[in-house]
Amino acid sequence: MKNRKLGVNGFNIGEVGLGCWQLGADWGKDISRETALNILNESVKNGITFFDTADVYGNGKSETVIGEFLKTCDDPIRVATKFGRAGDAYPDKYSKDVLRKSVEGSLQRLGVESIDLLQLHCIPTHYLKEGRVFDWLRELQQEGLIKHFGASVETVEEGLICMQQEGLLSLQVIFNVFRQKLVTELFPQAEAKGVGIIVRLPLASGLLSGKFDKNTSFPENDHRNYNRNGDAFNVGETFAGLPFEKGLEFVDTIKNNILPDNLTMVQLALRWILDHQAVSCIIPGASSTKQVISNAEVSNIKALSPETHLALAQLYKSEIHSNIRGGY
Repeated sequence: MKNRKLGVNGFNIGEVGLGCWQLGADWGKDISRETALNILNESVKNGITFFDTADVYGNGKSETVIGEFLKTCDDPIRVATKFGRAGDAYPDKYSKDVLRKSVEGSLQRLGVESIDLLQLHCIPTHYLKEGRVFDWLRELQQEGLIKHFGASVETVEEGLICMQQEGLLSLQVIFNVFRQKLVTELFPQAEAKGVGIIVRLPLASGLLSGKFDKNTSFPENDHRNYNRNGDAFNVGETFAGLPFEKGLEFVDTIKNNILPDNLTMVQLALRWILDHQAVSCIIPGASSTKQVISNAEVSNIKALSPETHLALAQLYKSEIHSNIRGGY
C-alpha cells in the first residue's frame, strides 16, 4: 500500500482507506459483528490505515465496532468520524453543547482520548457560511478532544466556503468517473491551500463496479432503493446523482470502448481517482474481506494511460454531466 499525506499539516495514511457506513447496518444487508471485525482486520493486513465513520452510522454501531477492533490492534490506525447529521443537531439545532456531546459520545464508543479527524457531516450551507461551528471545532482542538477537523461536503460551493477557514485539514467529497468537475473547480484551490481530499462514493454506490444490470434490485431499506431519486437525502449520495438506468448505459459504454483489457471496472474506477495528485485517500466501503483485498490492490496498479483519461473526460463532458441531478 502506498501512503499519502492528508493535507499539508496532517498525517500519512494508506491511499486506499475503508468507508465504514455499512458496518453500522443503516441500510441494505446487515453485517454481523464478526464479519465487521474480519473486514477491519483484513483491511489492516492489506495496508489500510484509515477508517472513516460517523456518529450517525447505525446510531453509533459503526464507531463501537471500530473501537472494539482498536483495542486488539497494534498497528497505527487513524480514525475519522463525523458530526452533524444526528437528530439532536440536524437540520437546525447546531450548538457548541450539541457538538461537544457528540464528540464525547464518539470518544467513548471509539475508546480513544482524542479523535484523529472530526468532520462536519454535510451540514446546511448557511451554517458553513456563518462560521461559528468552525470556532467550536477550534476550541475542541485546543482542548485536545480532536486532533484535526475537516468537512464532508456536497457541492463545490460548500468546499470553497470551508477552505476559507483557518485550520481546515481536509474535505471529503463525492468524486468519481461520473462526477469530474472537481478536477478543475475545487482541486487546484485545495492543493494551493494544502487541504487534503478524501473521496467518498468512488464507485458511485456500486454502479461503477459493473456488476449491476436493469434487473438488479435492492432491499427496501437500501438507499439505492429508497433514495434513488433523492427522496431521503441528497440524490448525489446515491449513484452519484445519475438515474440508475442512465448510469448503466454509461457503464456499458466504458466497458465496451474505454476499459483496458487488463483491468476490471472497479480497478479502472479506483485507479482513475488515485491518478489525481490532489486526492489523499479514497474510502470505498466493503461488505466482505474479498472486497477489502480487491480495493487495496488498486494502490499497486500503475497509472492509467493519458488516452484512457482523455476518453473518460470526453465521455463526461459530452454525455454524463448533463444527466447529473442534485447539488454538485
